[in-house]
Amino acid sequence: MIKRLAIIGVGLIGGSLARAVKRAGLCEEIVGSGRDAAQLRKAVELGVIDRYDVDIAIAVHDADMVVIAVPLGAMEQVLRALVGHMRPDTIVTDVGSAKASVVAAARNVFGEVPAHFVPGHPIAGTEKNGVESSFAELFQGRRVILTPLPHTAAHALAQVHLLWRAAGAEVVEMGVEHHDEVLAATSHLPHILAYALVDTLVRMDASTNTSINQNEEIFRFAAGGFRDFTRIASSDPTMWRDICLANRPAIITLLERFRGDLDALTDLIRAGDSERILAVFSRAKAARDRCYQKEDHNSGVK
Repeated sequence: MIKRLAIIGVGLIGGSLARAVKRAGLCEEIVGSGRDAAQLRKAVELGVIDRYDVDIAIAVHDADMVVIAVPLGAMEQVLRALVGHMRPDTIVTDVGSAKASVVAAARNVFGEVPAHFVPGHPIAGTEKNGVESSFAELFQGRRVILTPLPHTAAHALAQVHLLWRAAGAEVVEMGVEHHDEVLAATSHLPHILAYALVDTLVRMDASTNTSINQNEEIFRFAAGGFRDFTRIASSDPTMWRDICLANRPAIITLLERFRGDLDALTDLIRAGDSERILAVFSRAKAARDRCYQKEDHNSGVK
């Protein structure tokens, strides 16, 4: 039982975690904090948190655990606000999508990463944001990655494991650098591509179309595949800007690799190389089917 849980950043992730923890009966009191008092009042009205304070120092007073659910660009500022205002045994964790930057921020603030700090990242979310979009089932059956350091306290790690399992998640552990490489490929690159595709299309020269504004036509006739692929471009731009900056090395490596592969595919299409185009598409289909065919069948995806 967590007597007092403080959540800094009560949006989609922080709010959903609060709802899940409440539903599981794991916590006696949840205190929210953040810059937007109106959103925090809304969180209280919705029953997501029990009370709030915009002053982080007050919100974390006597908390057993603190969850930081803010954009990566605000991480160091939030960590500085914690200094001197928590009990020595208070466990701190986060939900940031790039762990090396979080570890670096903790070192900048504390000199070394405290033993009771457990970096974490739930692999869950939607393109929506705000506490109104939060729901208790967000983490059900999803994975949460924890990236403890060699000196992380065992009891702190165990408590964070318990927190996420209570929310319905499967908890796994991996190294900080490995996490950032994996997430750059599976999450960061797809979001960047979705943003880039939509931005390219909305900036296309409308002068080539005399009957209708080209931007309107593109979205008017968009098929389901376009909507599915670009859905994540509706995600919070500030959060994804921060992720790009925080995980630059891994993201740049992947972008350069993808650009090379895209250039090669462009050459195949230009040359009309039917066999090699088919080989690329077939290889991709086979790999995707191996990973997701069972999930797609259960969800009705064709």
